[in-house]
Amino acid sequence: MTSGGADVETWLVADVGATNARFGLVSPKSVVLHTRTLAVADHPTIADAITTYFGERGALPMPHQGAIAIASAITGDRVAMTNHPWSFSISALKSQFGFHRLEVINDFTALALALPHLEPEHRLQVGDGTSAAGAPVGVLGPGSGLGVSGLIPTGKGWIALAGEGGHATMAPASDRESAVLDRMRRHFDHVSAERVLSGPGLVNLYNTLTGLDGVPSRGYTAAQITDPEIGAGDPVCAEATSLFCAMLGTMAGNLALTLGARGGVYIGGGIVPRLGQRFAQSPFRARFEAKGRFGEYLAAIPTYVVTHPLPAFLGCAAVLAS
Repeated sequence: MTSGGADVETWLVADVGATNARFGLVSPKSVVLHTRTLAVADHPTIADAITTYFGERGALPMPHQGAIAIASAITGDRVAMTNHPWSFSISALKSQFGFHRLEVINDFTALALALPHLEPEHRLQVGDGTSAAGAPVGVLGPGSGLGVSGLIPTGKGWIALAGEGGHATMAPASDRESAVLDRMRRHFDHVSAERVLSGPGLVNLYNTLTGLDGVPSRGYTAAQITDPEIGAGDPVCAEATSLFCAMLGTMAGNLALTLGARGGVYIGGGIVPRLGQRFAQSPFRARFEAKGRFGEYLAAIPTYVVTHPLPAFLGCAAVLAS
């Protein structure tokens, strides 16, 4: 997508995951002027991908400020992606492209920062509950990995959390889930939430269920496992998708309790929005509320699916505008 002209000031915004890198040029008022999605596997380094993107920007001027949201812990100048070989120095990247300012943040920190800027049509409520004004907000979502963040009110705005909650230990909430996680521990030294709540996690769930049930694995991808037509004819795929939604509800409920997220919990990432109404009809919400004595507390908290196509761009622009 392209719009604008050479007299427009531009900022680079980017949402970099293990599969796709989405780049954009926005105006200082967060108007998207140009976007392009590149396959991460097609580019040896992030600098190569940025170079490719800049070569496609048309008449728009080169940006002198940028913000990159990336699926990685950001703990210093050196960034190494969790689920992909890309690594880079922030200062070297800034120098290479002549940026006056370059911010690099976790992708779910960017998603958290986007939440105050979402229009009502860019979120789908699942279940009941009403947002409490001025309360913390939680956000998580499965894609190539599992991102987790939150927003904490300060009185003057919001502070976004930069954590790695997707790597917390996954807890079972049923005998079937206990069996699944016990079997997965034979293959992984640590069964984190990301081991089940991600694209690769869906494959792990499916393969583990076939092993438990003694049926052959068909080698399905995550997209095939969640495909409604395949699920209609393959009960293992249907169960894997249902377990995925239920276990995501467990994690979302845990996050709500941990943060006191009475402002709501938002689900982002690339997988859940594609499930559409099947997610709303899944065990997610029931599991979200299934916390014993705190069931009523959680029943009052709304849960939403983020449906904006490029929410991290909003978060990146908010960082640059601050």
